Amino acid sequence: MYGQQKRNIIHKSSTAYEQDHSDQRDELAPFHLDRPLSKPTHWTFVVAPDPPHRTPIAGPIPGVQINARIAEDPQGQARILIRLPDNWNGRLVVAGAPGTRSKFNGDFAWSDYVVQKGYAYVAQNKGTLNLRATTAADPTACRLNPALGKDTFVHFYDDDPGMPFTRWAPFMAEAARLGRAAVQIHYGRDAQYTYAVGTSNGGYQVRRAVESYPELFDGGVDWEGTFVDADMPNLLSTLPPAILNYPAYAASGFDPDSKAAKNIRAAGYPPDLITIQGGQPTSLWRVHYLQFWEVTMCQWQKRLDPAYDTYGAGVGNYVYVNRLSVSNVGENLADFRTTGRIRRPLITVAGTMDALLPIDANARAYARRVAAAAREEAGKASPAYRLYEVQNGNHIETFKVTFPQLEFIQPHALQAFDLLVGAIENQAELPPSQCIPCGGTIAKNPAQPGHCTNLLVAGVIQGLCGRREHLSAASIYEGLGDATKERWNAPGF
Repeated sequence: MYGQQKRNIIHKSSTAYEQDHSDQRDELAPFHLDRPLSKPTHWTFVVAPDPPHRTPIAGPIPGVQINARIAEDPQGQARILIRLPDNWNGRLVVAGAPGTRSKFNGDFAWSDYVVQKGYAYVAQNKGTLNLRATTAADPTACRLNPALGKDTFVHFYDDDPGMPFTRWAPFMAEAARLGRAAVQIHYGRDAQYTYAVGTSNGGYQVRRAVESYPELFDGGVDWEGTFVDADMPNLLSTLPPAILNYPAYAASGFDPDSKAAKNIRAAGYPPDLITIQGGQPTSLWRVHYLQFWEVTMCQWQKRLDPAYDTYGAGVGNYVYVNRLSVSNVGENLADFRTTGRIRRPLITVAGTMDALLPIDANARAYARRVAAAAREEAGKASPAYRLYEVQNGNHIETFKVTFPQLEFIQPHALQAFDLLVGAIENQAELPPSQCIPCGGTIAKNPAQPGHCTNLLVAGVIQGLCGRREHLSAASIYEGLGDATKERWNAPGF
């Protein structure tokens, strides 16, 4: 590893934005958290709420920041970020990276909280840069947004040769090793405890950390981690039905009783939400269709089943079970699957309204896998596992600005972190797996143990969870004027 160190205020205000794109190849220079690195983008705030709802910054936290690359990485893309506060509490937090984001993406979600508490913090980028603009002629090109036209394509670096997804778990472990070495050198003593945290694909890294590297980690919190397995469900089995059926659902006037809507829900997706802003309707499924479903499916298919004709055959027509006999997709998924054989305590926090990684196909699927592994090892002591479901929580925190029916997940993920620390360091009993009601917190004696009964608490209007009045997609559509309906049904809306 090489980089630069500088005595600096590492937390002054939450105004630092990650640099995620391909032109940020050299990230050696330290940055100051009291000024932005770049203009905020869609890629920046995936795992954190909008500014008023982020972790407040109580004041400057002096310390050392190391912003570096890992020289031994043969691909030359591995990045590492280490923050060493002067008021170190003797503990280390290692953060996974969501999506294909950079090591800065956990700043608002995790770093702002733990560094103010005195934890040393290390983050990595799974050994990959994010993406760059390209054209349809690029064999690994992925259309960024179905509404932006045929010329808007991106190239994901982790679809390049030598960049298999199997790198993700080892880079989480390497971050822990580097972080442990850094604190020992800087403070002159070893970290007493090391915790893994992460969101989405970073949550996947947390799961693999406690499954495969118990010598490096004492426990972890995974916030809506990606479930990976060769058996269904997996991303390659759940995304295509949503992509395939969404256009017909939109053409139906967003009728929740249409066949297309039923097909999307049957694939595990939560109910759609529709709101009106500035006289125009916005749909939760629509923003996922335009911003996440297709481009995510393309990225994973290009890596795991590259022989499939992405846009000729169509990503919506991809049938995972049919591809098992004609490709290596099953073996490729199995190579980096989540086994559920946890060897350290783990908490999963997930939202019932996750429309990118539906809860039953991801968080609950992993919980089932953990339970199955524990049954197979009956008679042996199993590390604690908890699943805390956030009623109305969604994968994208900032979507609550548009859809006030949604709930933030971050407060519960941070509470889960504190509960995990208490359980590991003070032998406190973790609250049971439970449904966290809207406006509630993780409770020792939950009103609803286990899973949430409904994915959506109906009647959430103006952020008031539990009110009975609920406007369905169809009723909102019928209430629109003709001009707005015309905009709604326009191609690419």
